[in-house]
Amino acid sequence: MRGDSARFRGEPRRDALLTARFGTGSDALVLVAMATGARATPGAHRAAADACHWIGRAVGRSHVRLTEDIRAARRGDLKSGLHRLTDRSLGKLRATAAELGVQPDEYAATLRCLLLPADPECRARVFFGVGGGGLFRLRDGEWQDIEPHVAETETTGAAVVGYGSPPPQTLADTPHETPDGDRLTMDLGITTPPSPYDPPPEPPREPFRFRASVARPGDTLLLCTGGLAEPLRGEPRLAEHLRARWADGEPPGLAAFLADTQVRVKGYADDRTAAAVWEA
Repeated sequence: MRGDSARFRGEPRRDALLTARFGTGSDALVLVAMATGARATPGAHRAAADACHWIGRAVGRSHVRLTEDIRAARRGDLKSGLHRLTDRSLGKLRATAAELGVQPDEYAATLRCLLLPADPECRARVFFGVGGGGLFRLRDGEWQDIEPHVAETETTGAAVVGYGSPPPQTLADTPHETPDGDRLTMDLGITTPPSPYDPPPEPPREPFRFRASVARPGDTLLLCTGGLAEPLRGEPRLAEHLRARWADGEPPGLAAFLADTQVRVKGYADDRTAAAVWEA
């Protein structure tokens, strides 16, 4: 759904959606991928489409191994493997930005994916991606926000040598004279300026998000971009409306689903993309 903000300005949707099935029979793997291009950039819709296309190709090439890891509950292998696939896919966005002569953050996108094994005996559901949005579960008539939380330590990084002032004791502990009484030049803590030939640093990258969960009969799993996740978290009446509509466990028709996810909420006008899974 194109948001009211984009519709008012005559802009294309910044969201893109891909649904793909790899393999056959009970060995098949279903991928749902959605991406949102950077705000206020002319190529946002193309970046989102590229992100979905590249992660689709990457998952398609690795779907046999991914299916095996999901069935065997190899969480560590899944997380590291999907992290690599995501990094490579989003790295192609940065390469495209360089080809276009724009900054990396001008041709970028969030990426959110869900892997669903076709095997009815395997109830594992795997979410992975980069960037904001929502992952919600309706269980026993109550919404649960199961979006993986990113620890602050994963986003801030370690201290950078030469950045900022030295601690107060550093200068105090530094001798000002040699043993012979010669005066030393004070170290003002000024770092060497960067070389004009060094490439500019890349913008900080969003942390990788991953969650593997086991579905129960009657669950409804909702994956969405920020355009729907933000009002779901910020406006209780929208969450209650969807709970009442979907609480009986029966999936609505396509028209009804679109109508449910398009309910307007004052103050929220971004594009919305959503995919839901009703567990039998």
